[in-house]
Amino acid sequence: MAVAVVTFTAAASAIAEKPSSIEATVASAVSVAKHALAWPFDTMRDQYANAVRAGLVERSLIAAAQFERKVAVLEQSLLGACARHV
Repeated sequence: MAVAVVTFTAAASAIAEKPSSIEATVASAVSVAKHALAWPFDTMRDQYANAVRAGLVERSLIAAAQFERKVAVLEQSLLGACARHV
C-alpha cells in the first residue's frame, strides 16, 4: 500500500513540474527575443560612444542626454511593450 502512495506522489510531482518547465522555456524565449530586438538600439548607443571617443562628435553631457532621449523614444515607438523601461 505504501508503495502505491509513493508511486502516485512521484507521478503527480512529475506532472506538476512540466508546466513550470514550459513556463521557464517560454520566459527564456521571450527574454532572448527582447534582447535581439534591442540590439540595434544598443548598437546605436555604442556607435555614438565610439564617435565621441574618436572626436567625431562633441563630448557633451547635454548632447549625450539628447541623443539618449531620441534613441529611447525611437525604441519605445518601434518596440512598444517589448521596449526596455528605465
